[in-house]
Amino acid sequence: MSDILRIRNPVIGIVGIGLMGSSITASLLAAGHRVKAIAPLPGEEEPGLDRIIRQLRLCEDFDLLNAPLKEYLGLLTVSNDYYPLGDCGLVVECIVEDIEIKETIFKKIVEFTPANAILASNTSAIPISILQQMIPDPQRFIGIHWAEPAFGTRFLEIICGRETNEQTVDSIFNLAISWGKEPTVLKKDIRGFITNRLMYAVYREILHLVEKNVIGFEDADKCFRYDAGSWMTLMGIFRRMDYDGLDDYNTAFRNIFPHLSNEEGISPQMQKIMDSGAGGIQNGRGFYTYTQREAERWLQSFEAFNKDIFHLAANYPEEIPITSKVTS
Repeated sequence: MSDILRIRNPVIGIVGIGLMGSSITASLLAAGHRVKAIAPLPGEEEPGLDRIIRQLRLCEDFDLLNAPLKEYLGLLTVSNDYYPLGDCGLVVECIVEDIEIKETIFKKIVEFTPANAILASNTSAIPISILQQMIPDPQRFIGIHWAEPAFGTRFLEIICGRETNEQTVDSIFNLAISWGKEPTVLKKDIRGFITNRLMYAVYREILHLVEKNVIGFEDADKCFRYDAGSWMTLMGIFRRMDYDGLDDYNTAFRNIFPHLSNEEGISPQMQKIMDSGAGGIQNGRGFYTYTQREAERWLQSFEAFNKDIFHLAANYPEEIPITSKVTS
């Protein structure tokens, strides 16, 4: 066995092995952890395992595996029972965004996990401060928010609830570094966390402009792809502002901020699309229409692009060391 599979790492439980849960599972297996993957619904073990294997093959394609795929599968247990969680140091819930279902699941998790295990949720919608009240010891509860594909991005949000203690945060932060992430820590539990809030602001503004007939969907996508999309992976928002020079930003903000959308309701354009039964590439209808072949090509393109951007991003912190401190 390769060295990576002999590393002493905590056993990690993943509860919920749909698209996101299977991707997280593959990411953790690739990092050398033993993983106990729990399918809460009967009959989900086999399709869940199939998804995990497919994600591991993508890890292999990303050059993230240092041993044959079967050796990583040897680290995996898939079950619809919760008793395999008994030796886990960390358990992450990855189920539907329904607070009542999550409460039921966490009762089962608590029943079978060690009293000192860290419990976490990959939720992007429910405050961690609410979820942590579902366990007897909320100090050991935290949010860990991955992006898809979990193994193919350096993004990871660590979200503190009101009662999360510093030891829990430090433990997850150090683990995230070992996973090859560049984690961010949210000290306050705000709805939507950070990355979602940033994107929701973009969604609201662009839908507003489309509804005002300022621009169409295709041209709006081009603006985002070929402007912001050309530099964000390298430098982020604040370093981009530094790079541009800050002289003009105050004036621009004063002139533009008052004209941005402040709508609080759902975009009528979006509501109309959703009411029509559109599901995106899953059923071929969304903001665009897709044949089955076109939908498959988008899935393949996204996988190939993630591989390219993952390795491209890795080059630049090494070539452009970031040693300066952020001013406050």
